[in-house]
Amino acid sequence: MDEGAKPGVSDFDIITEAQELEALAEDLLKEEIVAFDTEADSFYHYFDKTCLVQVATRDHAWLVDPLALGGPANLAPLGPVFASPDVRVLFHAAEYDIFILKRDCGFTFSNLFDTMVSAQLLGYPAVGLAALIEHHFGVHLPKDEQRSDWSRRPLRDKQLQYAASDVLYLIPLAEAIEKELKAKGRLGWAMDEFNNLTQRKWPDREFDALGYLRIKGSKSLDPVPLAVLRELFLVRDARAQEIDRPPFKVLGNRTLLDLVSAQPSTKEELGRVKGISELIVRRMGPSLLEAIKRGIANPHGPIPKTPSPVRRRMDKRTERRLASLKAWRAPRSKELSLDPGVLCPNAALEAIALANPKTPEDVVAIPELKRWLAESFGAELSALMVDHEAQKGNKPGGKS
Repeated sequence: MDEGAKPGVSDFDIITEAQELEALAEDLLKEEIVAFDTEADSFYHYFDKTCLVQVATRDHAWLVDPLALGGPANLAPLGPVFASPDVRVLFHAAEYDIFILKRDCGFTFSNLFDTMVSAQLLGYPAVGLAALIEHHFGVHLPKDEQRSDWSRRPLRDKQLQYAASDVLYLIPLAEAIEKELKAKGRLGWAMDEFNNLTQRKWPDREFDALGYLRIKGSKSLDPVPLAVLRELFLVRDARAQEIDRPPFKVLGNRTLLDLVSAQPSTKEELGRVKGISELIVRRMGPSLLEAIKRGIANPHGPIPKTPSPVRRRMDKRTERRLASLKAWRAPRSKELSLDPGVLCPNAALEAIALANPKTPEDVVAIPELKRWLAESFGAELSALMVDHEAQKGNKPGGKS
């Protein structure tokens, strides 16, 4: 399909039977390139899950319904497609898709292409799928189903059309963007990013008992209010699990903080707190009031220190090297039409400043750097550091 081709959003089939999925997977293994997308239900359930997988080849599209198949684990026939080095697997903004497919299905990935990552490396001002499709094909994709509950069945026609539209243009889009990557000599950069995505691992999801400390304003609370917040946070999570809803849909963080401030002791006082409806008073009133009592009776101790990455302290010489690197990044990123954070994030600049590389090989050896950055700019970065040291040394009384 060339860039001018415009597939229709009605060109798709729905897969709800195991034998249909097995047949589709066999056919997909014969393709050179296949586009994918996923829809999950994280806005509607405590434990989100893969609710739909969209698939497209050059000629057709399918919507695979894991819920009709008995759950995401039954998407297993697609595993060999994702793992095949001979099938280029396309996603737009693949990170979340890969995360849930690895988590829910145990899939591995090999030959990946991500159109959003590619657009970032090309310096596109807007890298959302709708913006890229409009730029390349003049087509306006629907956006009104982005917050749909994809776990509800049957899916509405508008949901199906929206879901299909997310993959119908991905193949011609990827081909157009790949040409741009090649023209700018950045395809290797993109392939390095894709490989990093396929190798990424995520920890198993588990309840974070210290999550209340991430609520804005929590760490400035005195011991009693902080203890009340902790107890309310635990009650909210228990209720969220019980009714299978995201915690923020049970009680918002602002409401938790208002409860901490008011510390009601009766249902009448509880009902006067903003965000507490009559329904919440009926269903959660006793547990909320008990949580407040527990917090008042057991003031919070010292805030636990959460593990953080060990950062080497910078001396003045290192800070000056960092300043030189930032001075290099600003015009270089502008010259390349790249966001400075895409070219070289602050953490990477700090790693270079600390390592103080003298040769391109020294730059490549810095573990915090992405390979494409180290290999493409290693000579510039090491020369910059050498020149910085020389300039400091030539100043009267100068020490680097």
